[in-house]
Amino acid sequence: MKLPKIVEDVASSFEKLPGIGRRSALRLAFYLLRMPQRDLEMFGMSLTNLKKQTKLCTICHNLTDSDQCTVCSDQSRDNSLVCVVESFQDVIALEKSGSYKGLYHVLHGSISPLNNVGPEELFIDTLIKRVKSGGVKEVILSTNTSLEGEATALYIKQALDGCDVIITRIGRGLPTGVEIEYADEVTLHQALLTRRAVS
Repeated sequence: MKLPKIVEDVASSFEKLPGIGRRSALRLAFYLLRMPQRDLEMFGMSLTNLKKQTKLCTICHNLTDSDQCTVCSDQSRDNSLVCVVESFQDVIALEKSGSYKGLYHVLHGSISPLNNVGPEELFIDTLIKRVKSGGVKEVILSTNTSLEGEATALYIKQALDGCDVIITRIGRGLPTGVEIEYADEVTLHQALLTRRAVS
């Protein structure tokens, strides 16, 4: 059976999302057809405004709707601690653990030569400037335990050599290859507590 072009177009758009195959995409498109028109319009407006109304924090590059994210603007946070992560999702996961009270620095990925992602494509330069500007006493490297995450942590460690800062790596409560955003709160809590100096 040939579906109307608009249904095919909507399904094709959903298929571009991670983890959504053809069947799931069609299921979502059909669900949208059953939604009340007002809800569908609000959904569409939210999607349209998603990128328009969000931006990156001017300090840590976390997701925000103002110049500074809620973490950087929170005066109760320890601004001498900076936890370096790969993504927004990592910040959310670490915040859910409730065990970290410092600031973050979001790289927006990891070094991956196979995917043509080098240090210059990430927010590593702003991390180095941030550390050199003073006030930061410890940098916690909380990149994923994948090969790319480890390479990124090593690169940052070498880039910060000579800076007056303690460099630690998140503890090994995390199995090798796991992404931070998928770890549970207890594991993340343990990993932060057992962080170690990077030699």
